[in-house]
Amino acid sequence: MRELAEQLRRELDRYSPGGKLPSSRALVERFRVSPVTVSRALAQLAAEGLVVTRPGAGAFRAGPRAATPPAGDTSWQEVALSADAAGDVVPRTVDASGVMVSLPAPPPGVLELSGGYPHPGLQPEQAMAAALARAGRRPGAWGRPPLEGLPELREWFARGIGGSVTAAEVLIAAGGQSALATALRALAPPGAPVLVESPTYPGMLDLARAAGLRPVPVPVDADGVRPDLLADAFRATGARVFVCQPLFQNPTGAVLAPHRRAEVLRIARASGAFVIEDDFVRRLAHADAPELPRPLAADDPDGVVVHVGSLTKATSPSFRVAALAARGPVLERLRAIQVVDSFFVPRPLQEAALELVGSPAWPRHLRSLSAELAVRREAMTGALGLHLPELALPHIPFGGFHLWLRLPDGVTESALTAAALRAGISVTPGRPYFSAEPPAAHLRLSFAAVASTGEIAEGVRRLRSAWDEVR
Repeated sequence: MRELAEQLRRELDRYSPGGKLPSSRALVERFRVSPVTVSRALAQLAAEGLVVTRPGAGAFRAGPRAATPPAGDTSWQEVALSADAAGDVVPRTVDASGVMVSLPAPPPGVLELSGGYPHPGLQPEQAMAAALARAGRRPGAWGRPPLEGLPELREWFARGIGGSVTAAEVLIAAGGQSALATALRALAPPGAPVLVESPTYPGMLDLARAAGLRPVPVPVDADGVRPDLLADAFRATGARVFVCQPLFQNPTGAVLAPHRRAEVLRIARASGAFVIEDDFVRRLAHADAPELPRPLAADDPDGVVVHVGSLTKATSPSFRVAALAARGPVLERLRAIQVVDSFFVPRPLQEAALELVGSPAWPRHLRSLSAELAVRREAMTGALGLHLPELALPHIPFGGFHLWLRLPDGVTESALTAAALRAGISVTPGRPYFSAEPPAAHLRLSFAAVASTGEIAEGVRRLRSAWDEVR
């Protein structure tokens, strides 16, 4: 589409303002592309103000653009945005540097070993398109949904959590990030401490700080968070919230060991605290993974756990459908905050989620994704062992989409990530994953964001070149 839009942009000078461009059929035949590609290319030019489309008549070159008015003086905003900011309970400025590490697409020609989502080739694009088409034809699909979410979708999420969790204890949210924001806002007042795993997901740290909370780190090892240090942190801080990822933790890939699960819940309950369980990649277990433990929420009759589960990682960055599950009075608080913030998740998206997870294509996609992720993990670990044995890989995960590497002493993350970008790959530095001073330098490498195992091998070879540059 981009190539066609660029070609048409270069040819616009052939037409006078108001002149008609060739028909869509003529463009299809000339460039040997689909009608959809032609339509999207013309839409791009229309968005740029270069073309005007008229239904039934065709596309025409737009008239001359009006002169751009001189820029106004916005310097007054510096005072308005910062006056009395020192007394703000919740900061008005938001630091998004943590999530910006892995969200933006890299420059053209750069292999993306930093991505936070699977490559489009791993996404169920045809199944999602078919589900969205079917959803749009459902009776009432464009009406207002129940504020808590569609009952059938809430029931599906409840079954996935297991235990005694019911649909009545589930709220549908607009993606995991939104659900985490709602949970943090509901459970901790501004200025309060919140216990977090160390290292942990940078987007959650950004959310906590944006809400005026103080993240307090609790170290993680190969078996997940350490209960002894968790108990110490609750006693020392008086915190009432602990955020954790018990399954394939980001970034370490650790799974909370069976003997620690009940202990974590017991410690939180004794401290009068909630556990926010971010179960973000349960559907990204690898084909060779052992049987997965149940969510913490499935073994929690007392309402200690607020569970967050999402479809996004297994589908697409734009398929933002998630669930918040909780029991007791906190459920009404979560519901009220979500309604005030966003009213509800758009019904067509909820209907599409129901169509997708209820289709035969869904289990096929999960099996295919599981197998491919295992192949890619092995490809990356093999390439690292061959080309970069200097980097320590303390844990090889059986789920998720990345590896967590420790750098030798004396190598700085900033120098290596900059050299990697010059070599044509994007990698994720470890510093944003720590809420306090990190114990060592790290890198996170994604094996899911590139197109193939060939690109994984090439990316590691380029990383070797970057390594040689900084050593």
